[in-house]
Formats: sequence, C-alpha cells, structure tokens
Amino acid sequence: MTGPDQPARDREAPQETGPRHRPGDAIGLGAAAWVDPSEVTWNFSRSGGPGGQHVNKTSTRAELRVPIRAIGGIEPDAIERLRERAGHLLLQSRDEIRVVSDEHRSQRRNREACLERLSALVGACERRPRVRRKTRPTRASKERRLKDKKQHSRKKQDRNWRDDG
Repeated sequence: MTGPDQPARDREAPQETGPRHRPGDAIGLGAAAWVDPSEVTWNFSRSGGPGGQHVNKTSTRAELRVPIRAIGGIEPDAIERLRERAGHLLLQSRDEIRVVSDEHRSQRRNREACLERLSALVGACERRPRVRRKTRPTRASKERRLKDKKQHSRKKQDRNWRDDG
C-alpha cells in the first residue's frame, strides 16, 4: 500500500536516473564532483591534547560525514574507486565517508581541513588510473646492457692481482 497515509519510513525513495542538478551553493570536491551542503553533516567536539583552558572550553574538533550517494558529478566507476580507496574513512554500515580534523586551534580551520581531505580523496578517485601496457626491451637496449655488463666484469677482473712471474 502506498499513499499519503503510509508512514514515510515505509515508502521507498525514488531512484534517480541520469545526472543530478548541481545546486548553486554546492561544495566542489574535484574537477567535476560536488556535494549538496544539505547532505553534509558536521559534528563538533572538544579536541584532546595540550592547549590548556582553550582546549577544555571550545569545541574545535570537526567531523564531516557525507553519504557516498550524495556526491554528484562523478562516474559510477569512480564511486567504486572511492569506496576502495577510502579505507578507514568509509563507514560501510551507512555507506558514508567520515573525515575528522583536530589539528588546528580553530573550528573554521578544522572544517577547511576536513573539506580539503575529502576533496583530495574524491579528486584522486575521479581520475581513471592509467592502464600499464607490457613492453619488451628493444634489441639495442639488450645489447647496451650486455656491453655494460662485460665492461663491468672486465673492470673487476683488472683489479685482481696476477703473478706474471
């Protein structure tokens, strides 16, 4: 049964087809990748470590969470590379990426650091890895290698002491 009386949790979300529209306030994550700011979840907490009263009173540690499905402008194979490359940043149960920063004293700089890390990860996954093609050494390179080996051997042999007695 589907309809207005059905609870929202029981209704399935409509499947999107084709490229999504990039909102004007989208956060750029790479050459073409972006994420809608409404899909990004920020959490702030107190940082650990030294810092005295400042660190004990302010919530400067930033945690960014973004669902992988929310990243737009990226090809499906790049999404798979992102899942493989994310490592410990990927929360598999929720299929979202979690980036944390507490290296700076200000919340703003930690937010920027989180976005930079996410952008670097997505940007690296956007580019297709080059396929390595096997090559064989040329005849001239084989000859050069053998010539160098002979010269090296001759040099070592000339260092030996001989009794020409």
